[in-house]
Amino acid sequence: MQENIIEITGFHAHVYFDAASRETAERVREELGARFEVQLGRWHDRPIGPHPKSMYQVAFSPERFSKVVPWLMLNREGLDILVHPSTGDDVADHTRHALWLGEKLELNIEFLKTIKTT
Repeated sequence: MQENIIEITGFHAHVYFDAASRETAERVREELGARFEVQLGRWHDRPIGPHPKSMYQVAFSPERFSKVVPWLMLNREGLDILVHPSTGDDVADHTRHALWLGEKLELNIEFLKTIKTT
């Protein structure tokens, strides 16, 4: 039986932080921007969308995955990070297709389901 082929157009890493770890998140962000071709998203100092904590997003191409993700694995400094592909299916991307570095946080998947249907 042939599986449907899903195209990955990019990846997102969501780097979570709180008031105590914000300085650490700044260090990780600066290093990511200096070392890799990535797009650094805005700082969100409170939960937004499906994300239960403050975070910023880092977007990168599939070609950068093999460099960015191993670097995050070794240099996340205790931060929790969600890495997921962009396939056009936000619910699956943030759940079935996702990987976690650190603690797996509980996302608000209902938020993603409402966006998909509107």
